[in-house]
Amino acid sequence: MDALTRRIFCLALVALSLPALAQDRAAEVQIKAAFLYKFGDFVQWPPASFPRADAPFAIGVMGAEDVAAALEQLVANRTVQGRPVVVRHVRPGESLARLHILFIGQSDAPRLADTLAAAKGQALLIVTESDNAISQGSMINFVADDQRVRFDIALASAERGQLKISSRLLAVARRVITS
Repeated sequence: MDALTRRIFCLALVALSLPALAQDRAAEVQIKAAFLYKFGDFVQWPPASFPRADAPFAIGVMGAEDVAAALEQLVANRTVQGRPVVVRHVRPGESLARLHILFIGQSDAPRLADTLAAAKGQALLIVTESDNAISQGSMINFVADDQRVRFDIALASAERGQLKISSRLLAVARRVITS
């Protein structure tokens, strides 16, 4: 892991200890954007996920324009696993092809089952922020825990999606669900 990646990961860990007050949505959005960016360094995708050696690392955002905007600013001129990062605004029903991470915001939670069905068979890390999203098939779900932004990981869902999550990411999760 290079020095920049270590610094950003450390910042994300520090964010775990900073209160993300409910009324401070801007701080919450920044923390979620940082996590989405850093998740890319701690997940392994199958080689077929990148059709070309120079293919970008793509993060899609559905139903959370504020997170997408923060993420676009954060990833400018940065890389994930040596690849340039692009952020794609995804609308319900659009193709999920060539995405590596998809964040589904609270406003699109009612469409989670349809989105998960569309993603089936793809090596796509699904990240959500909704109650019961893990039980529906989400792989990582943001949760508020003692006024902090934390996340739970569904290891079996990630493995079904052909993804391998680093033990370092599992170690900082609030909860790891294995079944």
